[in-house]
Amino acid sequence: MRAESLRDRLAERRSKLALAELSVEGRLSTLRGLTLEAEGCRATIGSRCRIDTADGASVEAQVVGFNRDRTLLMPAGSVEGIRSQARVRPVASQMSAPTGAGLLGRVIDAQGRPIDGLGPLIQSGAVPLLGQPINPLSRASVNDVFDVGVRSVNALVTLGRGQRVGLFAGSGVGKSALLGMMTQYSEADVTVIGLIGERGREVNEFVRETLGEAGLRRAVVVAVPADQPPLARLQGAMMATAIAESFRDEGRQVLLLVDSLTRFVQAQREIGLATGEPPTSKGYPPSAFALLPQLVERAGKLSNGGSITGIYTVLAEGDDQNDPVVDAARAVLDGHIVLSRHLSDAAHFPAIDVSASVSRIRSSVNDAEQEAMIRRCLRLAAAYRAQEDMLKVGLYQHGSDPELDEAIELWPRLQEFLQQGRDEGVDVTTARTQLADILNHSNRR
Repeated sequence: MRAESLRDRLAERRSKLALAELSVEGRLSTLRGLTLEAEGCRATIGSRCRIDTADGASVEAQVVGFNRDRTLLMPAGSVEGIRSQARVRPVASQMSAPTGAGLLGRVIDAQGRPIDGLGPLIQSGAVPLLGQPINPLSRASVNDVFDVGVRSVNALVTLGRGQRVGLFAGSGVGKSALLGMMTQYSEADVTVIGLIGERGREVNEFVRETLGEAGLRRAVVVAVPADQPPLARLQGAMMATAIAESFRDEGRQVLLLVDSLTRFVQAQREIGLATGEPPTSKGYPPSAFALLPQLVERAGKLSNGGSITGIYTVLAEGDDQNDPVVDAARAVLDGHIVLSRHLSDAAHFPAIDVSASVSRIRSSVNDAEQEAMIRRCLRLAAAYRAQEDMLKVGLYQHGSDPELDEAIELWPRLQEFLQQGRDEGVDVTTARTQLADILNHSNRR
């Protein structure tokens, strides 16, 4: 172990020396929108720089591109105090994320600094912010149920340990409340929450009220509000993922909640457009969609038993399920849970549209009997909704369609089953038993 540790330190030192040799200080020349241009600065893409301010402090920035002989920088903080010809100094070390059990119960920012007023972090180490891609052949099969504590999900959209799922929702349909329930009642050993691009008020409400003291006790929150620069919002999602990876590598079951994936992609859109990338669908440059799988592919299950079950919220602008970000997320994730505004307006919580929701892992974590029960329930729900308007005006005659008759009989109990109080957790076994009782009641009649 000591030899390996010595080799790691030597390798890190050689890397820093090599980076130092390649790096040359420069001077700030131009501010163009969100980007800064530096002359004479020699640094690599993705490396960090510090820009001296007029008051003797410094602002951190990241190299995001080049314009002929000029280096393009994206600041990670406010540019107040920066002036022309300010010194730009490349930083030898790469960004890292803190690790260790001391992070539990803490709220940190995109740079890993605590913002909860509870003093300095007690961390056991650090890991690179960008992490390492997982070899596809080293991934373990996702064949174990992951209990999220939400009855409709556990019974009808069953998730697996290591699955990546999108939570597709418009604004104001109960997304944050549902995430809070999952945090409190899931079977995860550790929950890592990335609040990316949310309003500052909502961050405080989620931590203090929705999450609560009990939920925060086994959680780490990375909060990057909407007023932070786009680079900070990108780094916040990466920070949350890197922390989740560190717990997974210890063999723990980790629930990673990123709210929201849309704000993450929009941050890259701002950076891409500022550096001159051509806009494509709805103004998103190609790099925005290229970055999406680089984030979500870091979640998953490893052969050591540890796993990251990722739930990423995706904002459907105008409730459009064909929004470019929604469509791109649907393609790279292992399923999606759709929240319906129609259900939310009817005070149906959680407002999950089980007919539109899909878990691609469901058949791998359920047995044949459970799958048959799920298909039957979804079929009855679809039959009822297809004729709902006709039923409301009394045009349907009982006995015309046996399947619809059964759906009409079960509908009130199914609706009650699909709703759940925010302070109530329902495990997988209980959810399956309750669903079986509803369907067996129909069989007895």
